[in-house]
Amino acid sequence: MDKSELRRDPLTDVWTIFTGAHALRPAFGSIRGENGGTDPFIAGRERFAPNALHTAPGGQGWQVRVVPNRTPILRVEGDATPRPDGFYDRMDGVGAHEVIIEDGGTRALEELPLADVEKVIDAWKWRMLDLMRDPRMRSLFVVKNAGRAAGGLVNHSLSQLVAMAIIPPVLRQKLRVARTFYAAKKHSIFEDLVAEEIRAATRLVYENNGFTVFCPYAARAPFELAVIPKRQCPDFHGLSDQERTQLADALRTVLRKLNRALDHPPYNLMLFTAPTRTPRHDEWNTIEHDFRWHIEILPRLQHLGGIELASGCWVNGVWPEVAADYLRQMEVAE
Repeated sequence: MDKSELRRDPLTDVWTIFTGAHALRPAFGSIRGENGGTDPFIAGRERFAPNALHTAPGGQGWQVRVVPNRTPILRVEGDATPRPDGFYDRMDGVGAHEVIIEDGGTRALEELPLADVEKVIDAWKWRMLDLMRDPRMRSLFVVKNAGRAAGGLVNHSLSQLVAMAIIPPVLRQKLRVARTFYAAKKHSIFEDLVAEEIRAATRLVYENNGFTVFCPYAARAPFELAVIPKRQCPDFHGLSDQERTQLADALRTVLRKLNRALDHPPYNLMLFTAPTRTPRHDEWNTIEHDFRWHIEILPRLQHLGGIELASGCWVNGVWPEVAADYLRQMEVAE
């Protein structure tokens, strides 16, 4: 494709500029060559993170551990009530920030056996359910920063769970779009997204009975992936046992495909789930039908530039149809 093109993401209403002129060599290399120094999360060094909030057994005594972040961006202590500060508003940084140690050894998430990937997914789910017992927590999300370019600070397979006393703007925008679409069409925008990607097939990378994985139509970065459940459910903690296995299969497969295609690129994995709801009817009164929890995987191959920051549009040099076709061809071992 030799001309520039603008594409709109229907879920966020954000535009991406596709241009062959921006098809540059990756600025960040493989994460396998990075040196992270002493690894405090390996089995046998539990003294560096002693207060386990959740543990799943494994061959080295444990397979998955969840611990409080030693340098949390938010803390459970404080008042979650907004208050004026002159012209502005502020509140205490109320929330929670936890680290999910995905392996007692040095394996990456996608290198684990399927049953061990399921244990990681279980840790996300059970810690969310526990944090939701605090009525101040309005939203929860999981992030995984693989590699220095994606914000990873150590060479260990980790993910992070963050709970907030607010609904952050990225999630709020998705909720608004989903609610507006449902009000007009009487069905979920996610239903149409999944149906269109399966119908078109040009951006489809992988699917099983529970999940569809594709390169989004307005992908923000080369080889971006969306992982969307086929069953309508707004809450990640509503994941069934069968869906847990299917999600583990989907994540492990597509991350292995990314590794083969791009030689272990840095990436951010982001899990979005619906906010907690109050018993009264509020602005999210159709959320059970309009929103669907989902995962985004964003490879970090280039720096963000001034054009992206000034325009609010992403610039991508690889069309999603090209990326998906390449990923489909990547064979991965079981």
